[in-house]
Amino acid sequence: MATTSDKQKSIFRSIDWLTIILYIALLAMGWMSICGACYEYGQPRDFLALADFSTRTGMQLVWIGSSMLLGAIILFLDDRIFDSFAYLIYAALMVLLLATPFLTHDIKGSMSWIKIGSFSIQPAEFAKFATALALAKFMSSYGFRLQGSWKNMTISILLMLMPTVLIVMQKETGSALVYTSLILMLYREGLPGFVLFLGISAVTYVVVGLRFANEPALWGLLSLGDVLVILLILLFTTSLYFVYCRPSAIRTAMSDRRTSGTYHSIRHRRMLYIALFAIGSLIVHFSASTLVDHLADHQKKRVEVLLGLRDDPRGVGYNVIQAKIAIGSGGLEGKGFLNGTQTKLKYVPEQETDFIFCTVGEEQGFIGSAAVLLLFLSLLLRLLHVAERQPYAFGRVYGYCVFSIFLFHVVINVGMVLGLMPVIGIPLPFFSYGGSSLWGFTLLLFIFLRIDAGRNRLQH
Repeated sequence: MATTSDKQKSIFRSIDWLTIILYIALLAMGWMSICGACYEYGQPRDFLALADFSTRTGMQLVWIGSSMLLGAIILFLDDRIFDSFAYLIYAALMVLLLATPFLTHDIKGSMSWIKIGSFSIQPAEFAKFATALALAKFMSSYGFRLQGSWKNMTISILLMLMPTVLIVMQKETGSALVYTSLILMLYREGLPGFVLFLGISAVTYVVVGLRFANEPALWGLLSLGDVLVILLILLFTTSLYFVYCRPSAIRTAMSDRRTSGTYHSIRHRRMLYIALFAIGSLIVHFSASTLVDHLADHQKKRVEVLLGLRDDPRGVGYNVIQAKIAIGSGGLEGKGFLNGTQTKLKYVPEQETDFIFCTVGEEQGFIGSAAVLLLFLSLLLRLLHVAERQPYAFGRVYGYCVFSIFLFHVVINVGMVLGLMPVIGIPLPFFSYGGSSLWGFTLLLFIFLRIDAGRNRLQH
């Protein structure tokens, strides 16, 4: 019989140390970037000055130290408690999200920060791991099947939709959009590829339609955007017809026990779905401009700047322009640690939080930026590997939630700094200043590492 000491040794050996090494490397590079973003001319260039707790660089060391301690504590817990208390944790965070707007005041247009003494916390950052746990718990229940079950699909979406709605109520649209990334996890667990195709098609229609909405075509009857989107709809509809309505595809469907009907009934049903897709595509396209008009003014301007419909270098486009200048000025090798002029002169707003990546580009150059992106890529690929080796659905689903959330944050944050994505104000994991985001990402990651460490429990 295995003793407690033997079990602890087994768990210690089962911990994915490569992921922890990547975590520590990202923390170290993140702190260096915050030093560069917060450094001012005349400030001493020594560690003691940078570690002064009265400065943001010193406080970030506190957040880093406490995060590493939090991660260590999680690794010593029994991994089964996350399964047992998943719904309770989710319910507690949802109640906290609901209460947050009533416990705080407006901070830069957001109602998402709760002040505790001299500190402030953002519950939205902790709702990510709670939602991932709840989804993992539900989707690992006995007999669960996503494909073909509208009940399971609806409940899964509601679990994702609840924090999204509550966070939108706090005027934190960026943080709310993070939960859309969990569609990748649903796809891994059996969501039909057609649903994913619907989402991609809708985004394509909106972007193309809005981008060319003001350019006339067909003698002024339609805009160039209308013509391009209609051509896309024809292309997609024709492709769907050949993929799903060809004889071999229908015969394959007839051999599937989950698909009932004769050859002609299946074919007619699929043609009806494709027709509905075409009609829905037209509705999405022609309603997109109306939806954009109903956005808040600053959100509408950000969309227009991103699509090249508005030139606003002193307004909503200022941040991105300055971030591009900072990154471009870094060149190949960068200006060196604490030598960034754009960051020292504070040209880039929010340069230690949402726009922290511009500091990397300016001080470390293309080589440093590439190194950071390679570290994130390594972490993401490792998360995929660890998720796929899980023997139970609970660990696999949670792992894919972690992967999806990290992927969304990295792609959107770096993309918005480079002007490729809309500015929605989300942090870069382990780089952006702040305790809430760092603790939130640490909880998300280390809970997964602890679940993974217990994957061989039945063998000991």
